Amino acid sequence: MKQLKNVMYRAVVAGVWFLSLSCGAEAAESIRVLLSADVPRLDVRTDGLLWATDAKGRDQALRGPVQIAADGTGFLLKGIRIQTEQMTLHGGEQGLTLTFPRLARKPTGVTMSSGDSSTEISVSGLVHLVRKGKGFLVINRVDLEEYVKGVVPAEVSSTWHPEMLKAQAVAARTYALYQQMLSATREYDVAATVQDQVYRGKQGIDAGILRAVEDTRGLVVTYQDAPIYAAFSSTAAGLTEDAMNVWSKEYPYLKGVECPFDLASPYYQWKSSFKLDTLEESLRQQGFSVGTIAAITPLSFSRGGRVATLRVLHSGGELVLRGEELRKAVGYTIIPSTQFAVESIGRDMVLSGFGAGHAVGMCQWGAKELAELGYSFSTILQYYYPGTELQNMTLIRPPPSS
Repeated sequence: MKQLKNVMYRAVVAGVWFLSLSCGAEAAESIRVLLSADVPRLDVRTDGLLWATDAKGRDQALRGPVQIAADGTGFLLKGIRIQTEQMTLHGGEQGLTLTFPRLARKPTGVTMSSGDSSTEISVSGLVHLVRKGKGFLVINRVDLEEYVKGVVPAEVSSTWHPEMLKAQAVAARTYALYQQMLSATREYDVAATVQDQVYRGKQGIDAGILRAVEDTRGLVVTYQDAPIYAAFSSTAAGLTEDAMNVWSKEYPYLKGVECPFDLASPYYQWKSSFKLDTLEESLRQQGFSVGTIAAITPLSFSRGGRVATLRVLHSGGELVLRGEELRKAVGYTIIPSTQFAVESIGRDMVLSGFGAGHAVGMCQWGAKELAELGYSFSTILQYYYPGTELQNMTLIRPPPSS
């Protein structure tokens, strides 16, 4: 808590400068967001004309709705074959509404970020279609600030305290900019899912979200004048975690801090179960050589009390898994965090645990409580990302490459 008080003092001294700097920031940046991959067809509608441009710059003006499908090495556009590997769609200021087909989702694939059974998303900016394999990628190129508006209500409730919403906006903007600066060789900067941060286009944007984004416009969290890898997760339920313990990678600003602020989180304590048959199959799909599992026991723990590694005894021998590898294999919603104990194991394994997410960086439920206790967004960010500063994104340099 002493650390939090020191951070609060520094933030108060510098806070006026941070806020005045943000007011003059111009969001000239745009971000490329992967909405979905392996898409066989897409329905697109807009209130006015839909403009479609192929890779050679040839335009077509269409009245919606328009169905686009993968065909050979090109596309079918309203049933007409277009021989191009890329296509750009633009619907003017009103934006576009995209409807994806209902398909079985691959456990490790990138899919839509709707978070439920919905397959529809409304976006501003441009939509790029890139042929890949038997389908195509759907990428939304959107103004960075508009992107942040779409992330905040998808990650937290818009009814939360304004200072927490500002902290989430700055973290989301910082994360996106960090990824953008390191993604020059990729076809997109971020995915619209928990793979990066959840983005649902225009869904959920209200007055509180708009205010949080506008009040922090252009502000990012920096370390040595570069944007940080602004990791965040739902509920730490204790200490936040060092990045090294979770991802085996060193980030000087992603160090564990005390977080006794998230007791009200519905994910603070949980119990879950899964079938060992499912785990065995998933591990094999991920390249692990594993037979019939007989026992799973925690092998080592992090400083924060989370399972760092597990010993898996199976008919073919022994396998050591990282805690996060188990979560990935079983499902992040089934095992919310690696802070768990094994209650029982038969052909079903029962776990009891605390917290949700990787617990690296900002704890969202902890930030909510800190905001309600009167702490500013800048104090919250500097607490969860030790040694960092807030800067305008026009003044920063690229982060060091991995």
